[in-house]
Amino acid sequence: MSRIQVPATIDAAPEASRPLLEQVNKQLGSTPNLFRLVAQSPAALEGYLGLSGALGKGRLPAATRERIALAIAEYNGCGYCLSAHTYLGTNLAKLSAEEIAANRKGRSSDPKANAAVVFALKVAEARGHVSDADLSAVRTAGYDDAQIIEIVQHVALNIWTNYLNEVARTDIDFPVAEGVAA
Repeated sequence: MSRIQVPATIDAAPEASRPLLEQVNKQLGSTPNLFRLVAQSPAALEGYLGLSGALGKGRLPAATRERIALAIAEYNGCGYCLSAHTYLGTNLAKLSAEEIAANRKGRSSDPKANAAVVFALKVAEARGHVSDADLSAVRTAGYDDAQIIEIVQHVALNIWTNYLNEVARTDIDFPVAEGVAA
């Protein structure tokens, strides 16, 4: 059970969050617990959806974004995010089970995506204090400065959702990923 109240329905959320949750429901066909949890703070929900939406329009492919989310969720031990991104990676990004397992280990079978995932994990592990060699490696793989900035933003956004879900102990409302306690 969540340690921070998750509104049971959109109508139970703060009034200012309801239109945003309706948009989530329209896009996803449901309102996962994470979104209803964040809705307790309309400002936080607006910020989360704004950053997430903007990054969705960025230059990193959806599959790479999911790979990064899986690597960061595994690193931070966030069962909710591992379950959500395993589901999204499988069903939306069409990642194989083998690829998802590699992503959770901070790797990818795709050489270019591997550079992004390795770099993202180094950003998290080093709390941003990556080496010149780390930056050079991601550039050599074909990422430009704008894409590197997007990788860092994805790391930050995923760390935030990981931390929030761990603080709240958000109930997992996706199929529970292998190796995650329900």
